[in-house]
Amino acid sequence: MTGLRIIATGKQDASCVVTNDDLAKQVETNDQWITSRSGIRQRRFAAPGETTSSLSIGAAKAAIRSLEAQGRSRREIGAVLVATFTPSHLVPNTACLVQEALGLPEDLLALDLNAACSGFLAGLRLCQGLLEQTPGRLVLLIGAEVTSRVVDHTDRNTCVLFGDGAGAAVIAGDQDRPFWWSYGTRGNETVLSCPGIREDKGLPGPIAMEGKEVFRFAVEAIPTGIRAVLERSGTPLEAIDWFVCHQANSRILAHAAKAMGIPMERFYMNLERYGNTSAASIPIALAEMEEKGLLREGQRVMLAGFGGGLSWGAAEIIW
Repeated sequence: MTGLRIIATGKQDASCVVTNDDLAKQVETNDQWITSRSGIRQRRFAAPGETTSSLSIGAAKAAIRSLEAQGRSRREIGAVLVATFTPSHLVPNTACLVQEALGLPEDLLALDLNAACSGFLAGLRLCQGLLEQTPGRLVLLIGAEVTSRVVDHTDRNTCVLFGDGAGAAVIAGDQDRPFWWSYGTRGNETVLSCPGIREDKGLPGPIAMEGKEVFRFAVEAIPTGIRAVLERSGTPLEAIDWFVCHQANSRILAHAAKAMGIPMERFYMNLERYGNTSAASIPIALAEMEEKGLLREGQRVMLAGFGGGLSWGAAEIIW
């Protein structure tokens, strides 16, 4: 199996910072209630004119700048994958619009994929397969969401959790960096869902969630995914330098860390500033970590996530 390496990252924040106090003006809630239950203090919402496509393009441009600073060319990119459940268009897909905006070669695969909050992890597995088939080419993988437009802003149980943004990674094949991956699916239409085009209104959304069931699922899914990957890789738990999980809820991550005996210091968390950005959360975190100089060559990084589907996944990469 082809190994892989993330060689460049980038992110694009949505423009509008929305604090818990801002939300308290429109729905019955307060900062203490939100923070104590989720760890979230603010999130970002897309401004008028900002879309999943524009955020994807912004994150991709940042990643391409990093790539080209290394002396490599965007013309090496052989595929663009965008993980999202909130695309700007059904057709054309977001990946095609990224290809156009960045002036990427036309002889590439441009594809959107929807695995909700697990989308970036599913995309990594697809990247591995594409890199096997097209040696010498790169894959641009983006996670992007504008969830603020598919939530019910009168429902305090959901509108306080979600945010908008995009993160991107340029991925290369690398036989010296093995890639181990695990993924699971437990089909369920009710626990966490977002309707598509509906017969009655013709519009998508809103997001519906059974909070207690999602919590139970998540605290099971994260350790399950991580343990499955470690069993395949043979890596001891203590050898993982960073755990970068889907940024959904601080209580979920704390519970999973305690269950596995992992110090919280090894979990990177930024959800207090971003909220749950679904497929964008892991790539935004990686881009932010790289900006801060937290990721060093040779470190072992465990990625883990869960989301609608229900789905979950984990991946061990070497930075």
